[in-house]
Amino acid sequence: MAEVLQSLDALDALKPQAPEAPKHVQKLDKFGRAYATGKRKDAVARVWIRPGTGKITVNDRALEVYFARPVLRLIIQQPFTAAARTGQYDVVCTVSGGGLSGQAGALRHGISRALTYYEPELRGPLKKGGFLTRDSRVVERKKYGRAKARRSFQFSKR
Repeated sequence: MAEVLQSLDALDALKPQAPEAPKHVQKLDKFGRAYATGKRKDAVARVWIRPGTGKITVNDRALEVYFARPVLRLIIQQPFTAAARTGQYDVVCTVSGGGLSGQAGALRHGISRALTYYEPELRGPLKKGGFLTRDSRVVERKKYGRAKARRSFQFSKR
């Protein structure tokens, strides 16, 4: 028959222990770089980071040449600002698919993930800023009987 407990302390001893949070470890390739993939809309960014002077190369071009709009460059720099690592890492990346805005978002996502692989202790501030979450919003598909995804055809009486 079941044992009768005499105090709350005895009840606490029967409680199963919660599993420990997973320890994040540094993931580097044989060249000492951290690699990550970032995605946004239809764009995919493959990102390699290593310690350096803060130079960012996108598809073998400088950041200022590939992303001419200052807003897009600001989006790409956000993970470094949130982690207080501005100008400490060199980034080499290739982006494909989508438009410039989606590619900038994919690059931001990839840089954030690569930073957590290089320095696992940065996971907290990057996750708090929302940089590790893949933005799942994509273009809605077109439906039959509609002009676009939601727009109806123009109504005509005659």
